[in-house]
Amino acid sequence: MIWNYFLMAAGVSSASWILSAFIPKKDIIRNLLVLIGILSMAVYIGFLWTSLERPPLRTLGETRLWYSLFISIIGLITYFRWRYLWMLYYCLFMSLLFLFINYLHPENFSKTLMPALQSPWFVPHVVVYIISYAFLAASTLVAVYGLYQVKREKFEAKYMQVADNLVYLGFAFLTFGLLFGALWAKEAWGHYWTWDPKETWAFITWMGYLVYIHRRYQKPGKYVSALWILALAFVILLVCWFGVNYLPSAQFSVHTYSMQP
Repeated sequence: MIWNYFLMAAGVSSASWILSAFIPKKDIIRNLLVLIGILSMAVYIGFLWTSLERPPLRTLGETRLWYSLFISIIGLITYFRWRYLWMLYYCLFMSLLFLFINYLHPENFSKTLMPALQSPWFVPHVVVYIISYAFLAASTLVAVYGLYQVKREKFEAKYMQVADNLVYLGFAFLTFGLLFGALWAKEAWGHYWTWDPKETWAFITWMGYLVYIHRRYQKPGKYVSALWILALAFVILLVCWFGVNYLPSAQFSVHTYSMQP
């Protein structure tokens, strides 16, 4: 039954977001369709939370639901703030992609929650990380688009302002994610930091975006190098999010719960 509701919610969201792309000149109708898609996913996540009697943040499939929700919200907010329609369409495309991945890999939802995940710090830790990933993914698109414009010799400084704002927001949430994670680890395992593979890559990711921020502060006129740093930082983020699970050392990681069904 939960899976059937997912198909219904994902269908409504997908239809709304795809349809919104065919009416680019009607802001009100397009924005309304985007909102319908967002509300559909929000209602489903709320239903899932109630049905499972736990926050749906345990598996990669469940976190993909949140990512799909947050990145679509960020796309709409970014559009309202800077009027970049391409950014809205990118965010909607990424949301659709994550819904499609979940469709290809159905979840075996379980109410069981291992003791380590029953900490009150677990939910804020995961949620702020998902929000930060959504902001930083959007900033990466700006970086790739900016590098493309540099190659065409049509680069505009306004792209850096958008990238900076997205990184500042994403970095703030990333920092809170590290702090909440440390508090969670202390309560669950008795240590704030153990240099677990996931913790190590999370710190490397945080440092990568800190390097970008320092580069922008020290050399505000050096656009190309900053854009490359931003693009590479996202590669590190992907390793932290997905790649760590495939490292040999991950079999001893306390974060291997994410690979359970």
